[in-house]
Amino acid sequence: MLTVLIMAGGSGERFWPLSTPTKPKQLLSLFSDKSMIREAVDRVLPIVTVDKIFIATNILQAEEIKRELPDIPEKNIIIEPVFKDTAAAIGYTSLIIEERFKFLEEKIEIVVLASDHLIKDDVVFREALLKGANEARENLSIVTLGIKPDKSETGYGYIEVSNNENLKLNEIYKVRRFREKPNKDTAEQYVASGRYLWNSGMFIFNTDTIFKNFEVLMPEHTEIFNKIRKEIKSEISGIELSKVTEPYFQEFEKISIDFGIMEYSKNIKVIPVSIGWNDIGSFTALSEVFESDKDGNIIRDTEAILHESGNNIVICDNGIVSLLGVKNLIVVKKGENILIAHKESAQDIKKIVVKYNALKKGE
Repeated sequence: MLTVLIMAGGSGERFWPLSTPTKPKQLLSLFSDKSMIREAVDRVLPIVTVDKIFIATNILQAEEIKRELPDIPEKNIIIEPVFKDTAAAIGYTSLIIEERFKFLEEKIEIVVLASDHLIKDDVVFREALLKGANEARENLSIVTLGIKPDKSETGYGYIEVSNNENLKLNEIYKVRRFREKPNKDTAEQYVASGRYLWNSGMFIFNTDTIFKNFEVLMPEHTEIFNKIRKEIKSEISGIELSKVTEPYFQEFEKISIDFGIMEYSKNIKVIPVSIGWNDIGSFTALSEVFESDKDGNIIRDTEAILHESGNNIVICDNGIVSLLGVKNLIVVKKGENILIAHKESAQDIKKIVVKYNALKKGE
């Protein structure tokens, strides 16, 4: 039986001031009249019913997500008590999904997706998910989708495939190893070899398989999961379940599932895909999505006056923005907050957020 887990607990700090703790990037309508999380749900509805879609989030965002996704059963919106990274979050939610459908007495496959990724080719994407789910069911593999690179990108992790020939799209390959974000020269070597894919962070597995991997590779997590199982059996959900399990969550080591399991498991498979994917990690990603003017400027949701200015990104909720003789800037206005940053500093916007939060608290 196929289920989908959409991870929606991120704060989206690199999209401040558009993104806030209570309404982060996944709840924004950046590319259409729908929010990104609404797009993520609609993208999988052709292959799974709403009762089998689960959202993992936190207490700050839970109510807004309920309003945004009224078709998702409220008990399927799972509130992570404490942020302990993706190993704890995915294991915890897998426990809940397993308990929810135990009466069916059949294998349960879980597709883990992000709530804030852009995917243009929905049809090919769904085909890959179904193929991955079948592989997870039949061969007890953990499957990931690897993005066929079209450039030597240094902002993504890479997946090295155990194959000496150029990879074919939509086929299944054994993963040799995961690679961290490389420098420019190394990224160029990866892409030229034809044996490397971008790590999309999307996973497909059978619940039995993921918990066996936890037992072998993360036994401390398994001990905590066994304690939490007793609470899940009480059939409570939402905030109530979050409060009950919070003491156990405090015991988890903060570690991602990539570092805890994916890099060490012996049966990881990958499906190379070309689906128009972008993780929209910062404002600069908009340059890859929207058409620019003749000077390379991207103007969204506002009017702008530009003179001798190029390669800028401008987003404003009201008023007119005027740029004179500037290049490679990010200019964003949301309410009373204005951000002006150089594109090269896009990954560091969260440093501004830290100072902004301190200022608001009067520190």
